[in-house]
Amino acid sequence: MAKKEEKTNVMRILEQKKIPYTAHSYACTGAISGTEVAEALGQNPAQVFKTLVTRGASGAYYVFMIPVAEELDLKKAAKAVGEKSIAMIKSKELLPLTGYIHGGCSPIGMKKQFVTTAHFTAADLSTVIFSAGKIGYQVELSFGDLCKAVPVGTADVTVQ
Repeated sequence: MAKKEEKTNVMRILEQKKIPYTAHSYACTGAISGTEVAEALGQNPAQVFKTLVTRGASGAYYVFMIPVAEELDLKKAAKAVGEKSIAMIKSKELLPLTGYIHGGCSPIGMKKQFVTTAHFTAADLSTVIFSAGKIGYQVELSFGDLCKAVPVGTADVTVQ
């Protein structure tokens, strides 16, 4: 009997909203870093995005999606969301805040919807790939369809 493909909450939300996506799995590869995930999927690292959660000086939380090989520029990120400064949240804060664990965080399906900003290159790609909310699973969809699932702005938020 064939094993049924596992669905994550992200996949269920996309299906509920009738948003087309392609599921990718890399469960057995041992890929840990974003660039290893891109390699395991045979995808360009510029098209595979990681989801980072930050806290602004005001205490508000913000989500940033950047290509896996890039690094978030905290000054540019703060400017993009109108904060004086922002900092990455601690790993132990991630699960209670978002419902996701480190390595499986997705901008779709968080416990609460936070202001989300993607690196501006996302809008120019035919599709973007990001976590499906569980380690070992990714979803691929157009940036326009991502914006239908969650409001996403764009800005230059990476280190040059």
